[in-house]
Amino acid sequence: MTSRIWERFTPAQRLARFTIYLAAVIALVVSMRTVQIVPEFLYDAPTQMADMFERMWPPDYAYYPDGVHEALVESMHIAGMGTILALVMSLPVALLAAKNITPVPALNWLARLILVSSRSVNTLVWAILFVAVFGPGALAGTIAIGFRSIGFCGKLLGEALEECNKGPVEALKAAGAPWPSIFLKAYWPQVSPAFWGITLFRWDINVRESAVIGLVGAGGIGMALDTAIDLFRWTQVSLILLCIFAVVIVAEIVVTKIRQKII
Repeated sequence: MTSRIWERFTPAQRLARFTIYLAAVIALVVSMRTVQIVPEFLYDAPTQMADMFERMWPPDYAYYPDGVHEALVESMHIAGMGTILALVMSLPVALLAAKNITPVPALNWLARLILVSSRSVNTLVWAILFVAVFGPGALAGTIAIGFRSIGFCGKLLGEALEECNKGPVEALKAAGAPWPSIFLKAYWPQVSPAFWGITLFRWDINVRESAVIGLVGAGGIGMALDTAIDLFRWTQVSLILLCIFAVVIVAEIVVTKIRQKII
């Protein structure tokens, strides 16, 4: 009687796994050669980090009223207004992207092209572009946040619309209801939890991004951070970083509490 030997993977699966591992190793080696790491800088990095942290301690708390508070509030305004702008612009795009609402392939393709284009460009790139158009300040940051968020909000909202139950929609259509009534009475009750969830999640992300875009002149706390770094005022840098960390944590807690209440 021939005994059977149990094997976890078939020969084809083992070959596929080996190919994937080999490709990963090759990609890692090529990347390491492309990055061109300088060994001297790598070995000296712990010493430099320790020296930087020593210069950053203790934080200059006295700098907060004059140099941090206003910029921090501006960052929150950029995040809030950018999110509102994104929702206003992404709603019609989401309606065009949803095939059950707009059964026109050309319009669906155009909407998805807009959503992909928005997501493919990083927020910093949008910020650099709009700083060149509108000049440095909160306006450029707000529009950059808004344009970057269109793809995120529009894609998720469009998918939520496509997943709606057709029953209420068909019932209202059979009763002769106009399209605005169909949307408000059939679609909106089904997508409103997703809409508010998308809004809160995107605002939470935008709070973080609003602290970064200031590094390219788009307003907010990032501009204060960039100025402090350029002037080697490390105690002010540590204070700004602590404030950003605190705001991000508070925003996360607020979003979590609101989601528990309304969703």
